[in-house]
Amino acid sequence: MFIIFATKALNDRTNGFRFNVLGLKGLTRKRKYKSRGWGVQRSECMTAFHMGKRTIYLERDRTVARKLHHFAG
Repeated sequence: MFIIFATKALNDRTNGFRFNVLGLKGLTRKRKYKSRGWGVQRSECMTAFHMGKRTIYLERDRTVARKLHHFAG
């Protein structure tokens, strides 16, 4: 079954959610205290877009060993 849009809440002290949009998996969060500034950060399995206290993380590559299986539905 192919899911078009799914979300699931985070379990930490930030406001945000995990998402799966047309197979693109990631999460977004808004921090309460710490700002990350503006920029892009690339890691082995995620790409992070920092916009002040709001951050959007996207899964980077499908062939990475640490994939987000059943992440948000």
